[in-house]
Order: sequence, then structure tokens, then C-alpha cells
Amino acid sequence: MYLGIDLGTSEIKLLLLESTGRIVGTAGAPLTLASPEPLWSEQNPTDWWRATGAAVSQLRAAHPMEFAAVRSIGLSGQMHGAVLLGNDDEVLRPAILWNDGRSHAECAELEAAAPGLHAIAGNLAMPGFTAPKLLWVRKHEPETFAQIASVLLPKDWLRLQLTGDKVSEPSDAAGTLWLDVARRDWSDELLAACGLTRAQMPWLVESTEPSGVLKPELARAWGLGADVIVAGGAGDNAASAIGIGATQPGDGFISLGTSGVLFVVNDRYRPNPASAVHAFCHALPQRWHQMGVMLSAASCFRWFCNLVGADEATLLAELASRGCAADAPLFLPYLAGERTPHNDPFAAGVFHGLKANTTRADCTYAVLEGVAFGLADSLDALRAAGTQVSQLSLVGGGSRSAYWAQLIADVLDVEIVVHAGSEAGGALGAARLGWLAAGGSVEQVCTRPAVASRYLADAARHERLALRLARFRDLYCRLRGA
Repeated sequence: MYLGIDLGTSEIKLLLLESTGRIVGTAGAPLTLASPEPLWSEQNPTDWWRATGAAVSQLRAAHPMEFAAVRSIGLSGQMHGAVLLGNDDEVLRPAILWNDGRSHAECAELEAAAPGLHAIAGNLAMPGFTAPKLLWVRKHEPETFAQIASVLLPKDWLRLQLTGDKVSEPSDAAGTLWLDVARRDWSDELLAACGLTRAQMPWLVESTEPSGVLKPELARAWGLGADVIVAGGAGDNAASAIGIGATQPGDGFISLGTSGVLFVVNDRYRPNPASAVHAFCHALPQRWHQMGVMLSAASCFRWFCNLVGADEATLLAELASRGCAADAPLFLPYLAGERTPHNDPFAAGVFHGLKANTTRADCTYAVLEGVAFGLADSLDALRAAGTQVSQLSLVGGGSRSAYWAQLIADVLDVEIVVHAGSEAGGALGAARLGWLAAGGSVEQVCTRPAVASRYLADAARHERLALRLARFRDLYCRLRGA
């Protein structure tokens, strides 16, 4: 048995995987976000560990014999978060998360201090990345900065609790802006630009390699045997790619979670920071990937559900027979700023074109369409970087909606495929990485899950939606800086 632990923004997810590839069971525990100031987004790492323990208890209770047979663990997690540790590995302050926008001024400072940033890290400096967060801490919390002995990413802090070792891997480390992405190693030049050194970084292994073993006292507490391997693991999107078998150049997927991601595998390092495209290491050696990232995706739908006091199923039922709504309002899905292609932490969510006869269903449609339009912006940015796709898998919580999947296919003019168990996402990929670290082969482990449904683009709908997409893009340009 192989255990996957996925540290998300809103939930810790665990998945138990059998060596036949069958998912034995899953469990989860919720997490909450804190926003003590505008643009801030923080979590307390100790809450991650409590949630992990709660989810382990659930999974053990539901599948006691299978859980006891776990021989390796893989990790996946939200990227870019800054966990700052002192000399005794105490957490110095709440973790600053990927969707935190406070360090926009520090991004410009980093670009000026590190002229080689784009070539080395393959990305623009954006507030979501880890490096600008440390510059913000150095400027605004100098006493905390002076105490920093180690900087860990969220899943790697979990690894420290599991194994006692400070280790990361290239797919997650690439999101710090401290990694030489082509060489898959820390860049002393980029670290120095932030007042840091290699000594404050975890050591690196590949995602598929062992990073340590479970602490003996924790193995006993969880009812596991000795020498349970903990794999290098991966950032959440690279892990999701492993989960759906996206391992070869041109393979890709869309993730509809809190954020929205369009991910395509490459066989070489292909940076294109000018379009705010992310170029990161994949979770397999000698593989890289490009990503377009929107900061609010399925979270837009959850926000709207809360706003109107209705659940997702009710709102989707109202849309069951609705096509492209030419008279619906437009929705800009920038509830937390935006990355690709705008790199604008101040971008705001907007309903535009409301009328006296606008209905709740019109607004629901606009929200789903607006997220699809944001994904179209990412796809165009990847195409400008030379990446071509004809089919994309859909994963994450948003993949449950057939209506949304068809709308995305029509907007992007790309076939969308939903796999059985696609909601497992990063947790399945994490478990597979645990399997690989225990000796499994990529061919054996990283198979494509069965296709549950396919959505082909309709040419007529794509043409009508293209007109609304043009208005959507024009609206953002007119409002930017307003």
C-alpha cells in the first residue's frame, strides 16, 4: 500500500493506493485561511499537522488492515508558501501563502537586484512566489528575518514532521524563484538577492526518490512498520499530472480547484516569462512543464454560492439546458488578483452588464464562463510560447460539473477529458510518487485512469463565445488601474 498526502489550501487530503493501482480509500480534514490585512493570506503550519492527524485517524478507522500495510508515503502540496523556521525548527510566524499579494513592491526590487532572474528561474517575479515574500519579511519584520535558520515550502514542513529531515524537490522548489530551473539546483545568485544562502535551504532530491523514512515513534503511533519511505513528492500541479498520467511532452490538464491551472509537459526547459507563463520542473527527471495560472477558479463558484445562499447543485441544475448566453453579464474572475497573463495583484472581480431582467442563472453562467475565459487567456499565453495541445484532462473539484466541462471545451476549442477518480488530483499523484520511490516503474505506475467522459468543442458555440471573450478581454484592459 502507498499513502498520498496532499496539503491543499482548504483541505488536507489522504489517499490509500494499492499496488494494483486501485484507490482503496480517501480521507480529508478542512483548513481555514486567515487574512489579517488586505491582500494577505496566511495559515498556521501547526493546523496542517493537526489536520493530517485527523485525516490519518479517519483513514485508519475506515481501512485498518490496508493502512497498516503502507510501505511508502508521497507528498503533494500548495506551492510557493513561506514557512520560516528558527534554530530549533520553531515556526517564527504564520506561513505566507501562494495567494498572498502583499509583496508586489518587492517583486520590482527583486527584478532589479537579480538581472538574471528570468533566465535562471524562468519566471517573472510575482507576489505569489516565495522569494518576494522573504524580501517583504526582511523589510517589514526585520527581527523575524534575522532569526531565519530555514525556509521550507508547505509540504516540506509536513515532511519535517514526518521524517525529521529538511528536504525538497525540483517541481516545488521551482516555484520559489531561488531555483536554477534548467539545472534543477538552488541558485546562489538568486538566494543572495534575497539575503539568503544555500545553508538556509532544504537539500534536494528528485520527486521519485526517497527523501527519508518515517520517524519510528510516528510509525508506531500510526500502526505502521519500520522503514516506511517518504518520497520527494511534488508541488500540487506536478503531482496532479502524475495522477492522471501526464508524463510525456504535450500531455496536459486543466485543474479547477481554488486556483485554476493549465499545465502542459515539456521535454526541455522552455521559459516565456514575458507572457506570465510559468516554466517549472516536472515531477519526473528530465521533464519540465509550462503552466498558466489563474488565482481564482472553482473558488469563484464557491464565492457566488455563498453570495446567493444556494449550493452548487442547485445553481447547476438551473443551467442544465442553457447554451451560450449572449445577453448574460460578463464576469471577471479576479477575486484575488491574477497571474497569467496579467501579473496584476490588484485586478478585481467584476460583474459587468447587469440589467433589471438579469437572473441568478445569468450570473451563475457568467461566473462559469468567466473562469473558462481566464483559462483561454492561459492557453493563448502557452501557445505564444510554442506549446500546442489538442486534448486536455480536467481535474479538481470543478471537474464534477459536466456543464462546466463542455463550456470549457467550447471556449478553448479543445477536447476535454474527465478521468475516473479525477477529483483525487494531487493525492493520487502523491501516492504514485511514493510507489515510484519504493521501486515502481513509471510505465507501471503512471498509467492513464479510465476516461469517464469526453467533451468535444462545438464550432458554432466556440464562434459565439469568441465574441464574448473579446469583450471580456477589453473590459479588463479598460478597468486596469481604474
